[in-house]
Amino acid sequence: MRLSWWENFSADHITNQDLVIATGSAHQGPENIEAKTAIKKEIPYLSHGKALGLLMKNKKGISVCGVGGKTTTSALIATLMDQLGFKPSFAIGAGEIFPLGLPGRFNKEGKFFIAEADEYATAKGLDNRPRFFWQNPQIIICTNIEHDHPDIYDTLQKTKKTFKSFFEKISKRGLLVINGDNKNNQAVIRQLNQKVITYGEGKNNYCQIKKINLLPQKTTFSLQYNKQNWGTFKLAIPGHHNVFNATAAIITLRHLGADLEKIKLTLPYFKGTKRRFEFLGQAGDKQVWDDYAHHPAQIKATLSAAKSWFDNRPFAVIFQPHTFSRTKKLLSDFSKSFSDADQVIILPVYSSERETGDPIKTAQKLADKIGQQHKRVLFLPNKKLVKKTIKKIKQKIIITMGAGDIWKIGQEIVNQNG
Repeated sequence: MRLSWWENFSADHITNQDLVIATGSAHQGPENIEAKTAIKKEIPYLSHGKALGLLMKNKKGISVCGVGGKTTTSALIATLMDQLGFKPSFAIGAGEIFPLGLPGRFNKEGKFFIAEADEYATAKGLDNRPRFFWQNPQIIICTNIEHDHPDIYDTLQKTKKTFKSFFEKISKRGLLVINGDNKNNQAVIRQLNQKVITYGEGKNNYCQIKKINLLPQKTTFSLQYNKQNWGTFKLAIPGHHNVFNATAAIITLRHLGADLEKIKLTLPYFKGTKRRFEFLGQAGDKQVWDDYAHHPAQIKATLSAAKSWFDNRPFAVIFQPHTFSRTKKLLSDFSKSFSDADQVIILPVYSSERETGDPIKTAQKLADKIGQQHKRVLFLPNKKLVKKTIKKIKQKIIITMGAGDIWKIGQEIVNQNG
């Protein structure tokens, strides 16, 4: 099969395709010129959310939702299943999974389909039903419920209500695996009748995480499941948050009958995914890393992980905010998220086509707000200034961060100075 693609959108691209799928709100969904052309020509058209739901329909679905950790948790489950012979299908929002390769696969032989489950709108303004509305999973994993996407959910209460509706789709034979340490998760599960397994460090969790050791280049932890000692597990990825992600994956695999000792042996095979604490390369005497974190909770978790992974060596963060609504609504939370970084550099907002605003003024306000909490904060009104700035800073570790095209800057730094 030959793969091809075009840059930009055009009606000329739509000729005799069997199916057109629009990825979501960022490109106007059904109002996109290619989607409109397909509909006009009576070529079948689907939103990405609906298409993913249809792919999962004849499989036993495993949906991973939450504001942070969806990609890593679903990739962990897919990797464990693949290594342990489950022959899974999966669709995961990363450019690459290490060691699986491409982030999507459909396996006719396997029973299970793992997918990220996003609470954002199917097509903003046209179909505001959450994208995970189209999934009907047997198992749901929820990492955390936080107030994200304020352009769709103007209050945390509306966000919680949306997740609750998704959880209620689980049948009597199904299962919800959920972080029991998150207070918003706790509030929602108190209203459910579904079977729930909670995990976390708190003593009231059904699966309790113990003895977390965040070491340079290695992470270990122990689990106690329903007061049974499951022993010690090793991870090849950093961070307290990834211990939680791995725990959710382990519980899921055990629930499906996987051998505990085989899970322990397989877990270190997972090396992460593209744009999730990914090492881009060496730029002279500096290491360049990249991460997709764009919500305050994600940023805080990633930078805490970096501090342990780098053995407390100082590092600089170049952060590109994503969307005006999120940046403005969570300004105070953002300002407290960078405490583990030695140097913070803020770039203009990477705007979405679904909203308007001033990328420079909004980002400047963010930099000023962070500056009230942090000694070393620098705002760069132009991305072209990054390369010169990087040469002047003392830190030997650089982390580019954000949901936009910030990774390209990191890659350019490596390519020019590697």
